[in-house]
Amino acid sequence: MIQINNLTFSYSKNNVLRDLSLSLTKGNVYGLLGQNGVGKTTLLKFLAGLQKSTKEACLVNGFHPYARQPEFLQDVFYLPEEPENPVGTVNQFVRNNGPFYRGFDYEQFCSIMERFEVDPRKKFRDLSAGQQKKAHVSYALALNTKILLLDEPSNGMDITSKSVFRSTVAGHISEEQLVIISTHQVRDLENLIDPVIILDQKQVLLHASIEEITQKLCFITASKEPEGVLYSEQTPLGYSLVKANTTGADTKVNLETLFNAALKQREWFKEHFKNGK
Repeated sequence: MIQINNLTFSYSKNNVLRDLSLSLTKGNVYGLLGQNGVGKTTLLKFLAGLQKSTKEACLVNGFHPYARQPEFLQDVFYLPEEPENPVGTVNQFVRNNGPFYRGFDYEQFCSIMERFEVDPRKKFRDLSAGQQKKAHVSYALALNTKILLLDEPSNGMDITSKSVFRSTVAGHISEEQLVIISTHQVRDLENLIDPVIILDQKQVLLHASIEEITQKLCFITASKEPEGVLYSEQTPLGYSLVKANTTGADTKVNLETLFNAALKQREWFKEHFKNGK
């Protein structure tokens, strides 16, 4: 559904993306991870058609995003980290704009808002920042677009709301959809995202499914710090470790330590994960 080929982009003299290539398919919730400034938001804007690219470098659902054709726009939605809040009530905004998307389901929107405990009859200006974010996320999910691009969607949510967000995404996304969630709060998305994409140094450092990651890596906790590990982090329970899986062990992926290990052991990851492709 998404094909990116040798995409390069610079702001003035600052090279943000360089020869970036990705192939993404439906039925997945991709986690887009990376440090601040590596191009996560820029990449989402390319996919939404808000940043100029060539047709050869970026295709989404067979369309060139920057052409902004109606057939493209009705099946793609991008929710920025800090969306603008419209004048009027949440209901007014949703009823006026939702019908532009072919998969929009108002009843689904109301159901998600109820789970978030936000009243859609209220004006955006009368909601807290966290409630505003929940309203925008509810709207985005209820559009049921084939491509859904979410930039830091859990920012501003409390712990309970983050749990509702995870379960709602898991329960409402179909096999015909493709979701990309850009985040630096990796703990918020554990048990939700698969595959994982890590951007680093203007390119893809890692693009792998959870299954592939567990085949090649072990995530364990030990009382002492052993030698030969890829990454070690001291915690109140001992050491959180990432090491090469040489025994066929099956361990749960820790997204935070995976991310830190990838940045510390770039060459190892490039070699063992096909250079991130």
